[in-house]
Amino acid sequence: MIRVMLAEDQGMVRGALATLLGLEDDLEVVAEAAGGAEAVLAAQRERPDVALLDIEMPGGDGLSAAAGIRAAVPSCRIMILTTFGRPGHLRRAMEAGASAFLVKDGPAGELAAAIRRVVAGERVIDPNLAATALSAGPNPLSPRERDVLTAGADGSTASDVAGRLHLPEGTVRDDLSAAITKVGARDRVEAVQTARARGWL
Repeated sequence: MIRVMLAEDQGMVRGALATLLGLEDDLEVVAEAAGGAEAVLAAQRERPDVALLDIEMPGGDGLSAAAGIRAAVPSCRIMILTTFGRPGHLRRAMEAGASAFLVKDGPAGELAAAIRRVVAGERVIDPNLAATALSAGPNPLSPRERDVLTAGADGSTASDVAGRLHLPEGTVRDDLSAAITKVGARDRVEAVQTARARGWL
Protein backbone atom coordinates (compact mmCIF):
# COMPACT_ATOMS: atom_id res chain seq x y z
CA MET A 1 0.00 0.00 0.00
CA ILE A 2 1.36 3.44 -0.99
CA ARG A 3 0.80 5.98 1.78
CA VAL A 4 -0.06 9.45 0.48
CA MET A 5 -0.29 12.84 2.17
CA LEU A 6 -2.26 15.68 0.55
CA ALA A 7 -1.50 19.37 1.09
CA GLU A 8 -4.02 21.69 -0.55
CA ASP A 9 -5.59 24.82 0.95
CA GLN A 10 -8.94 24.48 -0.86
CA GLY A 11 -11.00 22.02 1.15
CA MET A 12 -13.23 20.97 -1.72
CA VAL A 13 -10.26 20.22 -4.00
CA ARG A 14 -8.45 18.39 -1.19
CA GLY A 15 -11.55 16.29 -0.49
CA ALA A 16 -12.00 15.46 -4.17
CA LEU A 17 -8.36 14.37 -4.45
CA ALA A 18 -8.66 12.20 -1.34
CA THR A 19 -11.81 10.56 -2.72
CA LEU A 20 -10.22 10.01 -6.13
CA LEU A 21 -7.09 8.43 -4.69
CA GLY A 22 -9.12 6.40 -2.20
CA LEU A 23 -10.71 4.54 -5.12
CA GLU A 24 -7.34 3.00 -5.96
CA ASP A 25 -6.65 -0.38 -4.34
CA ASP A 26 -2.98 0.35 -3.70
CA LEU A 27 -3.20 3.96 -2.48
CA GLU A 28 -4.11 5.20 1.00
CA VAL A 29 -4.43 8.86 1.99
CA VAL A 30 -2.94 8.93 5.49
CA ALA A 31 -2.88 12.70 6.12
CA GLU A 32 -4.28 15.96 4.81
CA ALA A 33 -3.00 19.51 5.35
CA ALA A 34 -4.23 22.97 4.37
CA GLY A 35 -0.90 24.81 4.54
CA GLY A 36 2.84 24.41 4.15
CA ALA A 37 3.88 24.31 7.82
CA GLU A 38 1.01 21.93 8.60
CA ALA A 39 2.16 19.67 5.74
CA VAL A 40 5.68 19.37 7.16
CA LEU A 41 4.29 18.44 10.60
CA ALA A 42 1.89 15.90 9.08
CA ALA A 43 4.71 14.32 7.10
CA GLN A 44 6.87 14.06 10.23
CA ARG A 45 3.98 12.44 12.08
CA GLU A 46 2.69 10.03 9.42
CA ARG A 47 5.88 9.43 7.37
CA PRO A 48 4.06 8.99 4.04
CA ASP A 49 5.63 7.46 0.95
CA VAL A 50 4.45 10.39 -1.17
CA ALA A 51 3.55 14.01 -0.37
CA LEU A 52 1.26 15.64 -2.93
CA LEU A 53 1.66 19.42 -2.52
CA ASP A 54 -0.04 22.47 -3.98
CA ILE A 55 2.28 25.46 -4.50
CA GLU A 56 0.22 28.41 -3.29
CA MET A 57 -0.89 27.76 0.28
CA PRO A 58 -0.98 29.80 3.48
CA GLY A 59 1.54 29.11 6.22
CA GLY A 60 4.42 28.43 3.85
CA ASP A 61 4.06 27.54 0.19
CA GLY A 62 4.41 24.06 -1.31
CA LEU A 63 7.97 24.65 -2.47
CA SER A 64 9.11 25.58 1.04
CA ALA A 65 7.15 22.63 2.42
CA ALA A 66 8.84 20.33 -0.12
CA ALA A 67 12.27 21.27 1.20
CA GLY A 68 11.09 20.86 4.81
CA ILE A 69 9.59 17.44 4.14
CA ARG A 70 12.69 16.25 2.26
CA ALA A 71 14.81 17.26 5.26
CA ALA A 72 12.48 15.71 7.85
CA VAL A 73 11.44 12.55 5.95
CA PRO A 74 14.10 11.84 3.29
CA SER A 75 12.31 8.69 2.10
CA CYS A 76 9.15 10.66 1.18
CA ARG A 77 8.76 11.43 -2.53
CA ILE A 78 7.54 14.95 -3.31
CA MET A 79 4.94 15.62 -6.00
CA ILE A 80 3.82 19.15 -6.89
CA LEU A 81 0.26 19.45 -8.21
CA THR A 82 -0.62 23.02 -9.10
CA THR A 83 -2.94 25.29 -11.02
CA PHE A 84 -0.01 27.52 -11.90
CA GLY A 85 2.25 25.78 -14.40
CA ARG A 86 5.00 28.39 -14.38
CA PRO A 87 8.49 27.51 -15.62
CA GLY A 88 10.18 29.11 -12.62
CA HIS A 89 8.06 27.03 -10.26
CA LEU A 90 9.15 23.86 -12.02
CA ARG A 91 12.83 24.75 -11.63
CA ARG A 92 12.38 25.65 -7.96
CA ALA A 93 10.42 22.43 -7.34
CA MET A 94 13.23 20.34 -8.81
CA GLU A 95 15.77 22.26 -6.70
CA ALA A 96 13.64 21.43 -3.63
CA GLY A 97 13.86 17.73 -4.46
CA ALA A 98 10.47 17.18 -6.09
CA SER A 99 10.05 13.99 -8.11
CA ALA A 100 6.99 15.19 -10.02
CA PHE A 101 5.39 18.40 -11.22
CA LEU A 102 1.87 18.18 -12.62
CA VAL A 103 -0.81 20.74 -13.41
CA LYS A 104 -4.32 20.31 -12.02
CA ASP A 105 -6.06 20.43 -15.38
CA GLY A 106 -4.46 17.12 -16.42
CA PRO A 107 -6.58 13.94 -16.75
CA ALA A 108 -7.60 12.62 -13.32
CA GLY A 109 -6.59 9.06 -14.20
CA GLU A 110 -2.99 10.12 -14.69
CA LEU A 111 -2.51 11.18 -11.07
CA ALA A 112 -2.62 7.68 -9.55
CA ALA A 113 -0.34 6.39 -12.31
CA ALA A 114 2.09 9.27 -11.66
CA ILE A 115 2.17 8.42 -7.93
CA ARG A 116 3.08 4.81 -8.74
CA ARG A 117 5.79 5.93 -11.16
CA VAL A 118 7.31 8.29 -8.58
CA VAL A 119 7.36 5.54 -5.93
CA ALA A 120 9.13 3.34 -8.48
CA GLY A 121 11.85 5.97 -8.72
CA GLU A 122 10.79 7.81 -11.87
CA ARG A 123 10.53 11.56 -12.35
CA VAL A 124 7.20 12.74 -13.78
CA ILE A 125 6.91 16.22 -15.29
CA ASP A 126 4.10 17.74 -17.34
CA PRO A 127 5.61 17.65 -20.86
CA ASN A 128 4.25 21.02 -21.99
CA LEU A 129 5.62 22.71 -18.87
CA ALA A 130 8.99 21.01 -19.26
CA ALA A 131 9.31 22.37 -22.80
CA THR A 132 8.33 25.87 -21.67
CA ALA A 133 10.78 25.76 -18.75
CA LEU A 134 13.66 24.81 -21.02
CA SER A 135 12.93 27.70 -23.36
CA ALA A 136 12.42 30.20 -20.52
CA GLY A 137 15.92 29.81 -19.12
CA PRO A 138 16.99 29.87 -15.47
CA ASN A 139 15.81 32.19 -12.73
CA PRO A 140 18.07 35.28 -12.95
CA LEU A 141 17.51 36.23 -9.30
CA SER A 142 19.83 35.14 -6.52
CA PRO A 143 18.23 33.64 -3.39
CA ARG A 144 18.80 36.89 -1.46
CA GLU A 145 17.38 39.02 -4.29
CA ARG A 146 14.28 36.80 -4.23
CA ASP A 147 13.99 37.23 -0.46
CA VAL A 148 14.38 41.00 -0.67
CA LEU A 149 11.92 41.36 -3.55
CA THR A 150 9.37 39.16 -1.78
CA ALA A 151 9.77 41.07 1.50
CA GLY A 152 9.33 44.38 -0.31
CA ALA A 153 6.35 43.25 -2.41
CA ASP A 154 3.88 44.89 -0.03
CA GLY A 155 5.46 48.31 -0.55
CA SER A 156 7.62 48.21 2.58
CA THR A 157 10.51 50.67 2.66
CA ALA A 158 14.09 49.46 2.23
CA SER A 159 14.56 50.19 5.93
CA ASP A 160 11.58 47.97 6.85
CA VAL A 161 12.82 45.16 4.62
CA ALA A 162 16.32 45.47 6.07
CA GLY A 163 14.94 45.15 9.60
CA ARG A 164 12.78 42.17 8.67
CA LEU A 165 15.61 40.30 6.95
CA HIS A 166 18.40 41.43 9.31
CA LEU A 167 20.40 43.00 6.48
CA PRO A 168 22.07 46.40 6.11
CA GLU A 169 19.77 48.92 4.41
CA GLY A 170 22.37 49.57 1.69
CA THR A 171 22.46 45.86 0.85
CA VAL A 172 18.67 45.80 0.53
CA ARG A 173 18.73 48.82 -1.81
CA ASP A 174 21.45 47.19 -3.94
CA ASP A 175 19.58 43.88 -4.10
CA LEU A 176 16.29 45.57 -5.02
CA SER A 177 18.02 47.54 -7.76
CA ALA A 178 19.75 44.41 -9.09
CA ALA A 179 16.48 42.45 -9.05
CA ILE A 180 14.62 45.17 -10.94
CA THR A 181 17.38 45.29 -13.56
CA LYS A 182 17.62 41.50 -13.96
CA VAL A 183 13.86 41.13 -14.38
CA GLY A 184 13.82 43.98 -16.91
CA ALA A 185 11.28 46.00 -14.96
CA ARG A 186 10.84 49.74 -14.47
CA ASP A 187 10.25 49.61 -10.73
CA ARG A 188 9.80 47.28 -7.79
CA VAL A 189 6.06 46.72 -8.35
CA GLU A 190 6.60 45.67 -11.94
CA ALA A 191 9.56 43.49 -10.92
CA VAL A 192 7.40 41.64 -8.38
CA GLN A 193 4.59 41.14 -10.92
CA THR A 194 6.95 39.88 -13.61
CA ALA A 195 8.90 37.59 -11.28
CA ARG A 196 5.68 36.09 -9.89
CA ALA A 197 4.21 35.56 -13.36
CA ARG A 198 7.32 33.62 -14.36
CA GLY A 199 7.44 31.61 -11.16
CA TRP A 200 10.69 33.16 -9.96
CA LEU A 201 9.24 34.16 -6.57
